[in-house]
Amino acid sequence: MSKHPSKRAPLVADKRYSKPKAQKPAAKRKPARKPKAPKRSRGPIGWLIALVRWIAWSIWALTWRASAVVALIVLGGAIYFAATLPPMTELVDGRARGSVTLSDRDGRTFAWRGDQFGGMVTAASVSPHLKNAVVATEDKRFYRHLGISPRGVASAVRINLREGRGPLSGNGGSTITQQTAKLLCLGVPYDQTIWDSERAYEQDCRRTTLWRKVKEAVYSLGMELKYSKDEILTVYLNRAYLGAGSRGFEAAAQRYFNKSATDVGPAEAAMLAGLLKAPSTLAPTNNLQRSQNRANLVIGLMEDQGYLTAAQAEAARTNPAGLSPAAKRKAGGYFADWVMDSGPEFFTRNTTEDVLIRTTLDQSMQKAAEDALQFVFETKVREGSKAQAAIIVMSADGAVRAMVGGRSTDGTGAFNRATQAKRQSGSTFKPFVYATALELGYMPNDRVEDAPLCITTPGSGEWCPKNYKDEFRGSVTLTEAFKDSLNIPAVKVSEGVGRDMVRRIATDFGITSDLAAGPALALGASESTLIEMTGAYAGILNGGSAVTPYGLVELRIQGDSEPLMEAVGGIGDRVIAPEAAAALTYMMYETVENGTGRRAKLDGREVAGKTGTTQAARDAWFIGFSGDYVAGVWMGYDDNTPLRGVTGSGLPADIWRETMMRVHQGVPPTPLPMIRPRAAEPAPAPQPQQNLEDLVEDAGNTAERILIDVLTNILRGGNN
Repeated sequence: MSKHPSKRAPLVADKRYSKPKAQKPAAKRKPARKPKAPKRSRGPIGWLIALVRWIAWSIWALTWRASAVVALIVLGGAIYFAATLPPMTELVDGRARGSVTLSDRDGRTFAWRGDQFGGMVTAASVSPHLKNAVVATEDKRFYRHLGISPRGVASAVRINLREGRGPLSGNGGSTITQQTAKLLCLGVPYDQTIWDSERAYEQDCRRTTLWRKVKEAVYSLGMELKYSKDEILTVYLNRAYLGAGSRGFEAAAQRYFNKSATDVGPAEAAMLAGLLKAPSTLAPTNNLQRSQNRANLVIGLMEDQGYLTAAQAEAARTNPAGLSPAAKRKAGGYFADWVMDSGPEFFTRNTTEDVLIRTTLDQSMQKAAEDALQFVFETKVREGSKAQAAIIVMSADGAVRAMVGGRSTDGTGAFNRATQAKRQSGSTFKPFVYATALELGYMPNDRVEDAPLCITTPGSGEWCPKNYKDEFRGSVTLTEAFKDSLNIPAVKVSEGVGRDMVRRIATDFGITSDLAAGPALALGASESTLIEMTGAYAGILNGGSAVTPYGLVELRIQGDSEPLMEAVGGIGDRVIAPEAAAALTYMMYETVENGTGRRAKLDGREVAGKTGTTQAARDAWFIGFSGDYVAGVWMGYDDNTPLRGVTGSGLPADIWRETMMRVHQGVPPTPLPMIRPRAAEPAPAPQPQQNLEDLVEDAGNTAERILIDVLTNILRGGNN
């Protein structure tokens, strides 16, 4: 028992379930760290993976930083180029030199020299078919990119490598903007002190190097910042070279189709756009079929890209573009070169302006001469012959109507045998010998002795001329000696009137080449050009006045209404009297009718002329005229090889006849301005011999009759 029964002892259970005393919250205990795993060795693979990760990270870090720097540089360069680019209108014509357009006597264009610029066209004004053809062919994403096309560049590199070329050789993958940048030479202007010519400048601009491609890309971005897409396309349309001297699509459309670039249809547009790939090779004036084949590919691209319907594409293929009549002809190349060479250099070869020249050329006569030459060589000359020929047709005042400088009738830039080849003239010089005699009072029926002749010349010894047939005819008239081309009478006449006089007459007629000093002068030992000789014969036709052959009628700057210069040439001073010229014309007429020039006869038309063959037949000539036109023909080899079986009375006369026959088609006959000499009076019949007494008686009777007549007159009051 307890000592204190009134107090109960607490139960254990009460203690157990009693409310605990408030206690301070215990501080959070940090989670216990897991025990570190023991380090394990990476091994070679681990180290390799770590290295690759580090390298990749480093490359990425460098790449994005470098890319950012390059992007800033490119952007800065593009902004710089954009700031320095001029207004678009100043870029459409970048030629350093002008062009020359030549038209014929009727005003029809027949030749072009220099790079033509037909005038500015814009992306808005040009034919929609042409705009679409260019975009479809050159850059179908033109309106969607920023000036460069990485996809196009990658494709071009792949094609170049596949075809065995360098990555930057061949296909360039360039956009229209990049091509325009290249046409602008990346802003580098032409400088005559750096480049020898525009051609050298352009070749330098077209060089493809890695650095140049980079600069081209930056320049293209600058253009995209500066200009609209249509403005860039406008520059491209005006500066692209399209063959045959055409700069820009307007010039090309006029050159090939004789129409503006605003008016071309789908077939023509496809042909023009197709030229961008290879302008000179694909030019329709070089190979029309090849150009049409290329155009078909372009039509296919236009159809695939939705620019043409299937029906339009089929119509374009069925009716391909063709050349205009002027572009087809290719005529007058030699003539055009001659006009360019004879005109003022600062308005022809080196002009900085676009020049228009109206000329004397008659395209129908030009074709007549070309066809005649081709006909004779195809039908009468052995196949494979290398012989050459030249033809000139002119009016009596010296206006050149046709010129063929060789068998290659295109002739642009070729050696012109009609104006540049100096050859011995042979017997075609004889008219000036006889012109001198007629001017001094000789008559066509005067006689000269055809007999052996030798002349001793100081310093040269004895010279004995011979006739072609090596025979002598005795006493002959001047007309007979001339029409049969006898040499000895010609020398005798020349010596009789004086060589200096003959030389002066020939020079006054326009033969400016050096003339021989010796007696062989009469036989054409001197060298002359065909145009000189033909011009001199024109002086005979016009009545004895000298002429200066000319081709330029009028020269003016494109856009100007007033010409800067007019015809230089024509009829000059009188050389011989009209009566002498008319008598000489008769002698030349007899040469064709009954002499060495019979093969040159024209049915129903009077013509006059003279044959000529030089020593060893190295040159053969025929020069003559109708009442309307003069024509000269030369034939020979460029290397002076003798002709086989050819004289002036043969093939040259044939070429002359074929030419003049075509020239005179539809032209009414005009009589020759000639004087036919009166028939020589017969010598009085011989009288029977009289004795002295008869003579005295006759004399007395005569005196008596005279005395009676005088006295009768006096008685009648006469004063005679």
